[in-house]
Formats: sequence, C-alpha cells, structure tokens
Amino acid sequence: MITHSEVKAYLNRLGISEIKAPTKEYLFELHQAHVARIPWQTLDIFAGKPTPLDIQNSVQLLIHQRSGYCFHLNGAFTALLRALGYAVSWHKAGVQPLGQEPRINGFHLGLTVSLMNEDLGEEESWLVDVGLGDMPWEPIPLKFGKYEQGPFTYVLEPSAITDQGWRLIHDPQYSYVGVDYAPEVVSSLELFKTNHDFYSRSPESTWMDLLVVRQRHDVGMNELKGCIWRKWNGSMLDTVEVSSKSEWFEILADVFYEPLVIYSTLERDQIWAKVCKQHQNWLRLVEDQRS
Repeated sequence: MITHSEVKAYLNRLGISEIKAPTKEYLFELHQAHVARIPWQTLDIFAGKPTPLDIQNSVQLLIHQRSGYCFHLNGAFTALLRALGYAVSWHKAGVQPLGQEPRINGFHLGLTVSLMNEDLGEEESWLVDVGLGDMPWEPIPLKFGKYEQGPFTYVLEPSAITDQGWRLIHDPQYSYVGVDYAPEVVSSLELFKTNHDFYSRSPESTWMDLLVVRQRHDVGMNELKGCIWRKWNGSMLDTVEVSSKSEWFEILADVFYEPLVIYSTLERDQIWAKVCKQHQNWLRLVEDQRS
C-alpha cells in the first residue's frame, strides 16, 4: 500500500490534481495520462543501471521523474489504482514479437480491473496496460471484439495457447504482433523475478545493447531507438535521425518526459557514446547491404 502523500505525488506526475471516486471515467483519465507522461524504456538496462522489481521502489521511481518497463510501470500503476479504490488483478502474460510464435512466458505483467456497471448491475472486467509503450491509449473491455482508439485498431480474442485466456492483437503498423494473457490471478511478483533478472542483467538479454523509449498519445506514439526518432501521428510516420547530443537529451526530456535525473554528466556522456557507436555500426551494416 502506498501513502496518501505518495498518491498525490504520483497523480502530480500524471498531471492530475484531484483524487476522485474509482469510476470508469477516472480510470480512463489515469490510464491516458500514464501512457502519455511516463514512457516505457530499456534505457536503464542499456546504461548498466537496472532498477529493482519491487512495487515500493517502482512507485518511488515514477514519483521522482523516472520511468521503466512493464514490471515497473504496471506494478506501480497497480499500487496507485488500489490506493484509489480499484480492484486490480495481476496476470502472467507474454509479448509475441514479429516473426515469432505466441507465448505466455511471464516476460510481461498483465492487469485487469473490475468495475461495477451500474446500468447492468454487474461487474465488468477491463484490460489495463500502461507497460507496453505503444499499446492502447485507454482500457479495453474484457469482451472479445475489435476496438478502435483514434487511428489504431486492436482486436481482443480468445488465446489459442491457454484455456480461458485472452489475446490482444496489436495494430498491424506497430512493433509486435500481440500479447497473450493467462486467466489465472497472480498474487506475487516473485513469479516474474527470474525474467526481470534475465532482462536486466543477463549478457544474453537483447536489452543490454538496445536502447528503446516509447511514449503513447491520443493519435499516435513516439519511439526513440538509438539515434532514430520515429513519430507516428495518425496514419503518418515521420523518421528523424538525431545526430546532436544536446538535441537527443532534449527529446528524451521534452517528448518522452525522461530527464535522466539520476544520471551524472559522465554517465550521460557514456550513454550517448554507446548510442553513437551502435548507430555508426548500424549505418555501416545498412551500407554493406546496399553494396
């Protein structure tokens, strides 16, 4: 449980000043603000400063102008929602990358929220996820069907790899195919600890050498992958190669709300040097493929 002052600080980070009753409308407001103002990122792992998995640390991380990836973002958001009176459940989930098979491997923490539908006199479940970076702008009802959010279309269908589970299919123009969720409720983050350790510390983790930051907004998203900034706005995609160190850090702070407050000047220089080195290697690879 987080304290009242922590709730207020968390809401302040989201740009929300008022604590309201735990309604569907407030849930949507919280979700939209979270994905807009707190990005998904592999930056800390890339920089060699991974952050712990526990909920309290994740809450402090976000309160103090930082960000994280699914375990931090969905974990902290759970604490906030529960403190505000929402009934939140955790689920084991797995993201399906492009060109690979569906999986529920516990490399993603899924959330559902139960809300009373006063008109129907029954509870409804909602799929809530602020830990995917470029996924839904707002919660999706846990009812199979197609959902349009701005220019994007998502499909919720039964999972083909687990009984009673569900699958959220990503909009086809984005970075992965979809996410499968197990129906069983998980009571502890211990289930995810081994995977978090792999992501953040194993030499075999792709994130050790992959810097990606993603931020969602109502009509698109921003992605910074190394030196390449991709900006989706509706059906339009604009790609920018960022070659200036000062501009790169300004984009992180101003677009992605990640000012790197815990990083020293030396550490920032090291991050930029690693990003530039990888970008130059990528440019050479592209040139070799053309020749």
